Amino acid sequence: MKKYNLYNNVFGWISFVIAAIVYLMTIEPTVSFWDCGEFITTSFKLEVGHPPGAPFFNILGRAATIFGNAHNAAKLVNSMSALASGFTIMFLFWTITHLVKKLVAKEGEVTLGQTVAIMASGLVGALAYTFSDTFWFSAVEGEVYATSSLMTAMVFWAILKWENVVDSPRANRWLIFIAYIIGLSIGVHLLNLLAIPAIVFVYYFRKYTVTRKGIIVALIVSIMLLGIVMYGIIPGAVEIASWFELLFVNAFGLPFHSGVFFYILVLIAGAFIGIRYTIRKRMVIWNTIILGITVILIGYSSYALIIIRSSAKPPMDQNSPNNTFALLSYLNRDQYGQRPLFYGQYYDSPLNPGERYVEGKSVYSQVDGKYEVTDKRVEPNYDDRFNTIFPRMWSNMESYHADDYKEWADIKGTRMSYRDEQGQNETIIKPTFGENLRFFFRYQLNYMYWRYFMWNFVGRQNDVQGQGSLIDGNWISGIKFIDDARLGSQDNLPAQLANNKARNTYYFLPFILGLFGIYFQYKKGVEGKKVLWVVFLLFFMTGVAIVIYLNQYPHQPRERDYAYAGSFYAFAIWIGIGVMTLIDLLKKILPETVAAGIAGVLTLALVPGIMGAQNWDDHDRSGRYTARDFGADYLKTCKPNGIIFTNGDNDTFPLWYNQEVEGVRTDVRVCNLSYLQTDWYINQMRRKEYDSDPVPFSLAPEKYRQGTRDIIYLFDNPRISRKTVGLKEALDFVADDNPATKLQQGNNAAYIPKKILKFKVDKEAVIRNKVVRPQDYDKIVDTITIDLSDRSYIGKDELMILDMLATNNWKRPIYWSITVGRDKYLNLEDYFQLEGFAYRLVPIKTQSKPEQLEFGNVATDLMYDNLMNKFKWGNMSDPKVYIDDNNARMITNIRNNFDRLAEALINEQKNDSAI
Repeated sequence: MKKYNLYNNVFGWISFVIAAIVYLMTIEPTVSFWDCGEFITTSFKLEVGHPPGAPFFNILGRAATIFGNAHNAAKLVNSMSALASGFTIMFLFWTITHLVKKLVAKEGEVTLGQTVAIMASGLVGALAYTFSDTFWFSAVEGEVYATSSLMTAMVFWAILKWENVVDSPRANRWLIFIAYIIGLSIGVHLLNLLAIPAIVFVYYFRKYTVTRKGIIVALIVSIMLLGIVMYGIIPGAVEIASWFELLFVNAFGLPFHSGVFFYILVLIAGAFIGIRYTIRKRMVIWNTIILGITVILIGYSSYALIIIRSSAKPPMDQNSPNNTFALLSYLNRDQYGQRPLFYGQYYDSPLNPGERYVEGKSVYSQVDGKYEVTDKRVEPNYDDRFNTIFPRMWSNMESYHADDYKEWADIKGTRMSYRDEQGQNETIIKPTFGENLRFFFRYQLNYMYWRYFMWNFVGRQNDVQGQGSLIDGNWISGIKFIDDARLGSQDNLPAQLANNKARNTYYFLPFILGLFGIYFQYKKGVEGKKVLWVVFLLFFMTGVAIVIYLNQYPHQPRERDYAYAGSFYAFAIWIGIGVMTLIDLLKKILPETVAAGIAGVLTLALVPGIMGAQNWDDHDRSGRYTARDFGADYLKTCKPNGIIFTNGDNDTFPLWYNQEVEGVRTDVRVCNLSYLQTDWYINQMRRKEYDSDPVPFSLAPEKYRQGTRDIIYLFDNPRISRKTVGLKEALDFVADDNPATKLQQGNNAAYIPKKILKFKVDKEAVIRNKVVRPQDYDKIVDTITIDLSDRSYIGKDELMILDMLATNNWKRPIYWSITVGRDKYLNLEDYFQLEGFAYRLVPIKTQSKPEQLEFGNVATDLMYDNLMNKFKWGNMSDPKVYIDDNNARMITNIRNNFDRLAEALINEQKNDSAI
């Protein structure tokens, strides 16, 4: 059929229009929870987000926000994700039609029946992915995964375009295009790199005769290419730049960045010479390789934005990667630590008693015009007898991780003895390798991958996040006929299933159609098996391989299905191809065109039709403003020029978004305690930002530089007869560099000589700065006691809080957000005053009730005004607005605040206000 290409293009664009309209209709109109607030902020003002950054996404986001203003910036970035997702669907359509055409119309003209069959396959597969749970979720928010999916779709489509024109003189331009998109994708997310093995096999199948040996070689080459890009080019290019930088600055005495500029010139010159030489000598393969590496580096150069913007000192400048060494640490995600992949420790492996820690990388800082080593990273050295190959149960970060490992793997283990640091014999239960694999299959593979896979193609019972329970976040109870058979009727379902809009039932139809697609490819002989192998590699590398690489510990703070969207993309290809199996069956009794039409309409209705109908109500975020309003409410809690401590993503990023994008309460300083453990963040807190004055710290930068005073030990020095020391006295002791003020046995480590600190209250300053209400003047205490007897050390973040308290002298209001854990209160909760979404530190002592999560007193007048008059609630009162599990968990904190305020009002005989 001569018009095949026209129909292919038209229906491809139709799939884009359908997907784009669906996503634009259901986008969140403003910021969402988790990382979206940060990504929208870094896009709107080109600031520096968390490692390893997403500079190319930020550039795209900035381009999108140019068309609006601050109040619709979030909507524009979300719309960018929606459009990127729509284009992903279009490329998926063309990928499916290419593969199906290759299997059903190998030679000659495409018939009308074949054209209908191919178009139907493309539409069913593309629209099934359009309405799939995971992809739809990412398509309607300002995150990197939609753009990353587009780039994966583009490179997979591009290698198929290359396959069509491989024998033409300029076919390799498609390979260069793929390399360039891969380079750009580094500045979005590394997931795109996992398409490389599938691309290599398309190349191998098209250029070489297939043999078993050839397949093995192609597999090895694909893994090598992936490793070269991921572990060679990405960190290597910057690491080599750091060598030049160190040489030019420290040895030659030139200014900072001079070595980097010289290195860039060397790269440009090398690429130019290599390309010219290979053209002159007609070395096609080497020319393609050099061009490929060059365009990868050009795409990767988006990371120049990180150094440029960090050097400008924007308000959000995470890790301050303003030089080559800091950028290398930023790219390597050094702040997050390492997880073992192929060899390492179990969660209860002891450290080697002979050498418990070993020196790691050097940390370079800019000091007096040169780079100086200011710290050596320290890495734990585990006793090798307790290590294992392929360690899956490795995390000892949280105490409950061990309990989760034991439950998931049913650990019996092997008893082993070792000598601890004091030379005492200890016994631990070392998990067996079989138990290690049991955890891998039960949790990492089954629960953290196949469960998500079944969400997308079988059904989902609800969106309540579970940690292994049968009725929270699972999939099997999302199958209506199974529930009805087991529980008797729909009326007998538990409330969290029956009343949850995220209970979606697909009756296994997408899953079954995908299996049909696998079968169809398999039965199509050698050519079909080639296509099956390519799609399988994409499916495996973006699914199971990610599971292996992430090596996730149990009790994840959120669902992680977004990481596997590429794998679900590959399965959607099989769903599309699966339509051909039904067409083949109908062709036995009907003409080809009629069979293709019936099968196409039927599968469109039963697969994407059902998926769209089931998923719409829980994926429609239109009208929901919760993240934006909750973030603003935290800020509105604070008095002018206040400081509010936060600790997690959802009590930090929405606040940053409100301040940086919408200009809400820019006088308040948001201080994230997780970051306050780092020198770069403390330095940023010392700068004035917008209407917020510098945070009052007294310690000089060299006193808290990385490697200095990272841990402050608490030790009751017997030479001091007093039971307590003053707060300012303790801080002066810690800041003193005199060896007499250090623990000699702890490598001259800093310490506080008493565990109980006294903080004398300046009552005049308290009253002058209106810290307490006039009716509470008589309750002001003379001294605040900071009792740290329950701990043996404090971190740098807690040291800086103590420094702030001593230096501030009640000038600026200091708050802890209600979501900060009690372990970060420094046992000051008896001096807290609840005023809204945060506790204010006040010199009034109230007996807390920690078992009831009630800390300090309630300022009923302030809190009532905030909750009833000033705060907004994200349009939650609209029954059409879907409140998912993440939002519902936020609401729990709000409900607790209303309860506490009502109780306090009753105690004050203000029953009308309480009601």
